[in-house]
Amino acid sequence: MRPTLYFPCERLVIRMGESSLYWLLSKLTTARSAGMETPCFSRWPTRRLAIDAMNMGMGLLPDDRKAEGIIADLSVRENIILAMQAKRGMFKQLSRAKQEEIADKYIDLLQIKTATRETPIRQLSGGNQQKAILARWLATDPDFLILDEPTRGIDVGTKTEIQKLIIQLAGEGKSIMFISSEIEEMLRTCNRLAVLRDGAKVGELDGKLTQERVMAAIAGGASNE
Repeated sequence: MRPTLYFPCERLVIRMGESSLYWLLSKLTTARSAGMETPCFSRWPTRRLAIDAMNMGMGLLPDDRKAEGIIADLSVRENIILAMQAKRGMFKQLSRAKQEEIADKYIDLLQIKTATRETPIRQLSGGNQQKAILARWLATDPDFLILDEPTRGIDVGTKTEIQKLIIQLAGEGKSIMFISSEIEEMLRTCNRLAVLRDGAKVGELDGKLTQERVMAAIAGGASNE
């Protein structure tokens, strides 16, 4: 049974400049001591970070999908099952039939536009590559998803689809940290927002979120007025 994960809000948007998962977790640890509400685990990830974090029910969609997300020479199927297979370990290989079942499920669920599940992922559009990476983490049934600029560099239609999916996942009880540099996107997607500058929280907003309140927080104004 996975350790208990508690996250006090359904959707949290944090604007920051670095994408390292370990950096992010260390900042969350620091934020807890500063009074900012953050995820609480019965234990904290170790330097065996990726597998440890996955076993705790965490997933990360990185901001640079080409360098840190997709494996360009692998198929859509292989990219989708990658995290689940890593979590199971090299000695508990998923059967080909199970891989195909998982891939087909998320290709259909996320409406990933691909000729077949065996199409090399490099042949997909940026938005569909992003959906495949998201499918990779959804397949592990995470409790806590960190989505770092998930709509950057994709078309407007796919961006809207991903934003709707994020709200849906939050409504199903997933805890989501949505990192974005677009204020309008944050206002559409989040119900609580924290602003960090130079590693320090300069604002935390909930209730009625407006661009004016966000800009005031970025400028160093009152955090929750």
